[in-house]
Amino acid sequence: MNLTMTGIDFVHAPLQQRERVALVRGQVQALLPQLAGMPGVLGCVLLATCNRTELYVHSAADVSPDPLVMLARAAGFDEAAFRGLSVTRTEKACIQHLMAVAVGLESQIFGDDQILTQVREAAALAREAQATDSVLDTLFRRAVTAGKRVRTEVKLTGVPTSAAAAGVRRAERFFGALAGRRAVVIGNGEMGRLAAAALRAQGCAVTVTLRSYHHGETIVPAGCDTFPYDRRCEALEGADLVVSATTSPHFTLTAQQVAALQHPPRLLLDLAMPRDIEPAAGQDGRVTLYNLDDLGDLDDSQIAAAKRAAACILDEEQAQFDRWYAYRQALPVIARIKDTALDRLRFDHAYDALYCDGDMDGLMELAVSKTVDLLLGGMKDLVDAGRLEACLTHMRKGSGR
Repeated sequence: MNLTMTGIDFVHAPLQQRERVALVRGQVQALLPQLAGMPGVLGCVLLATCNRTELYVHSAADVSPDPLVMLARAAGFDEAAFRGLSVTRTEKACIQHLMAVAVGLESQIFGDDQILTQVREAAALAREAQATDSVLDTLFRRAVTAGKRVRTEVKLTGVPTSAAAAGVRRAERFFGALAGRRAVVIGNGEMGRLAAAALRAQGCAVTVTLRSYHHGETIVPAGCDTFPYDRRCEALEGADLVVSATTSPHFTLTAQQVAALQHPPRLLLDLAMPRDIEPAAGQDGRVTLYNLDDLGDLDDSQIAAAKRAAACILDEEQAQFDRWYAYRQALPVIARIKDTALDRLRFDHAYDALYCDGDMDGLMELAVSKTVDLLLGGMKDLVDAGRLEACLTHMRKGSGR
C-alpha cells in the first residue's frame, strides 16, 4: 500500500505553533479539493482538532507525496517552519496511529469523548468533497469501529473524558471545591455547553455569554443564566472563574480587559484552539491561566489498565483492515488466476468438443470464476498477493503462457 500521513500535534508542537495551522470546518472543506487534486493522490482525509492537524494520503504506487508539503502549499504556511514539529508515518505505522487516535490513546485526555466524532466527521467531509477513496474510507470506518468498541467495552468511572471535563476537574483542584462558586462560560458551542453543564453539576452558579439568543433555538444547559457577549466583562467582575471555548479568530478576553477588572476571576480556563484568552493575561498576578496544554489525565488509577484494553482492541481492528487490504491487493492476481484456469481447460483436448459451443464456453468461464471465488472467499484471512503469484506461476507451467 502507499499510505502516508503527517501530523502536527500536542506531543511534538507547542500550542503557540499548533494554533498557526489550526483549521475550522469551513477551511477543511475548502482545502480538501485542492489536496485531492495534487499529482498522484488517490485519496486524502484531513483531521483537524484542538490538539492535532493531520493529513492522511493514499497515493499511486509510483508516487511518494509529502503530506506536510501538500498541506503547507494548500493552507499557505511555511513548511520549513514545521518540519521539525511534525511527524510523518507510512504504511502500518500510519494505520496504527489513526487507530490509536480514534480510540483515544493519542489524546491528552485518554478516552476523550470528542475525538471519535472528529475522526468520523473528517472522513465524512472527505467523502462529501469526493476527496477520499475506498482505501482511506475503509481505514477510517475501521478506526471509528475501534473507537466505538473502546467506548462500550472499556469502562472508565470518575475519569474526565473531554477537555471540558478535564478543565472542570482542574478548576476543582484549584479551588478545592466548586460548590457556590460563580463561573462565566464564554461560548455556547459543544465545548462551552459541556463545560457549563459540568460546572453546574459541581454546584457552580453559571452564566453563559451569548452573541444572540433565539427562543426555542438557542440551547443553554439547564440551570445556567445568560448574558450578552458584548457585555461579557460586566459578567466577569467578581466571578471566581471563566471558561472560554469559542471558534473566534480573535481573543475573547485580552490582557487589557483583565487588567481593567477590579476583581477579575482568579482562574481563567482557555479551552479554545486557536486560543481565546490573550496569553499576556496570565501575567496579571491576580489570576491563574490554564490552556489546553495544561490539561491531561489527573487520575491514573484506572488509566493504565484501560489503555491496555484499548490497545488490544486497536490490534484486532488493525488486523481486520490489514486482511481487507491484502485481499484487495490480491484481486488483480485472482483475476489472472481465473484466466489461467480457463485457459488450461481450453488447452485440454478432452474439452475440445465442448468448446465448439459458444454457450458452453460462457458456462465454463462462469463455473471457473465461481469456483475460484468460492475457494478464495473462504480464505480471505489468509489471502496474500505474493502467495497467489506463486500459485499462478505453478498453474502456468506447461500452459504455453
